[in-house]
Amino acid sequence: MNLKFLKFKPRRKKSSLTWREIIPNMVTSGNIISGVISLVLSFHGYYAEAGWAIFAAVFFDFMDGVVARMLSGGTQFGIEFDSIADVVSFGAAPALLFYGAYLQDIKITGVIAACLFSLCGGLRLARFNVVHSAGSFQGIPIPAAGLFISSFIIAGIDINQIIAALLMFSLSILMVSKVPYGNLKTLRKGYANRLKFVFVFSLMFLTAVSAGKYAPVILMSIYVASGLLRFDWGKWLSLPAPE
Repeated sequence: MNLKFLKFKPRRKKSSLTWREIIPNMVTSGNIISGVISLVLSFHGYYAEAGWAIFAAVFFDFMDGVVARMLSGGTQFGIEFDSIADVVSFGAAPALLFYGAYLQDIKITGVIAACLFSLCGGLRLARFNVVHSAGSFQGIPIPAAGLFISSFIIAGIDINQIIAALLMFSLSILMVSKVPYGNLKTLRKGYANRLKFVFVFSLMFLTAVSAGKYAPVILMSIYVASGLLRFDWGKWLSLPAPE
């Protein structure tokens, strides 16, 4: 029997990432490194500095998407790597920071609150990667939740331990809930209301100048409240699309 026609073609090895795809992942590395730095600072009791490290992670988390779009270098690898970085920087790091600053004395309750926050943050990211829904975010995004609790430490606000634990439990539930939160990624190029953008950035600038170290907690409180009030920042900042 002639079996020449049964030749098998060798599988091609997947080509390595191009520089366009590598650069956004290098920016994402800044996110995860900032998260680890925050963990180390929290371990040594430098809580305010650890909080600012989490804010630095937000910069890298924002910029990796910008760079990926500029270079057309978005990949599935980049999406997964970004989620892993977010679990560290906005899940584990804020949980340890908040535990160290407020929850140590209530022992097991504080440990449960910190663990639940990290767990719900991971679940929130997994759901986001699997269920891609247009429009608002379903549940508060993990970066916003991590920034919110970190902003209390940066401001040096003294919180009762029980209230701190309840705050962490509430944010954990919000992350896995279906409460809609504004998504600025819904803004279409050319259909953003510039006047409203100027107003928002002016308000943020004035808050930063006048409130100082309290500015982060004020701004993040507004965002957290906006979801509960069903206020969609993406829609509010958008111009009506032509029919």
